[in-house]
Amino acid sequence: MKSKPLPTSHSGPSDSPGFLLWRISNNWQREQRAALQPLGLTHTQFVMLAVATWFGAEEPLTQMKLSQLTGSDPMTTSQVVRALLASGLFERADHPTDTRAKVISASATGRKLAQKAITVVEEVDRRFFEPLGQDQARLVTLFQSLLDKR
Repeated sequence: MKSKPLPTSHSGPSDSPGFLLWRISNNWQREQRAALQPLGLTHTQFVMLAVATWFGAEEPLTQMKLSQLTGSDPMTTSQVVRALLASGLFERADHPTDTRAKVISASATGRKLAQKAITVVEEVDRRFFEPLGQDQARLVTLFQSLLDKR
């Protein structure tokens, strides 16, 4: 019997859920990147802009809270926030109760762009996941259960 080139429990990469997720994620990110490029946004910028637009009306949104809501590491969040501030899509103000913190919000221009971008992103999602048909809802449930474990 010939030994495997790697000490894996899988018969090959096509049996590895992690490898498949990595490949699918790369394909999905490539499509999102191409769709958002004409709007001048990276996908990470879109996510932060959309989250700030969505949650910013409900509560004062600090950079740390934005990092938590998006699941992005604090360094990435800091870099993206700086870029969105510089482009006028985010605004920063004093926190109403914490004198050490700043509140981040989407500017009027940022909210308008988020409204355009969400339709672009959701259209890419629709086309990308269309082959799953009725299984899309199950996939979302499975993804949520993986995130709930973290």
